[in-house]
Amino acid sequence: MPIRQINAEDGPGAVGAYAQAVEVTGTTRRLYVSGQAPITADGTLPETFEEQAKTVWTNILAQLHAADMTAQNIVKATTFLVDRRHREANRDIRMAMLGGHTFALTVVLAGMFEDGWLLEVDAIAEK
Repeated sequence: MPIRQINAEDGPGAVGAYAQAVEVTGTTRRLYVSGQAPITADGTLPETFEEQAKTVWTNILAQLHAADMTAQNIVKATTFLVDRRHREANRDIRMAMLGGHTFALTVVLAGMFEDGWLLEVDAIAEK
């Protein structure tokens, strides 16, 4: 599955670790991963943002694995943060957990469904 990152020369550059656009060709399957909450498999809500971000990406990776996909199959994600102060930690944890893989990305400041959640992330993957 060829994935081509596009960053138009006559457009603004990416401000961070993402691609402005992603072109995917030759796929046979598309997976939509619902917003993943920062809840561990045993139902625990970690206290810190860093632990919650790792948990969210662990949950996304679990869904990808269940669909016979990996982080490399992610082509788009949306991250919902409760506080912009977490943006750098969010980026650093995402990049570390996904091995530096970048894709089309949107980050939104938002209220969360449950008290105590500091982020939620959904994703689209192609294979």
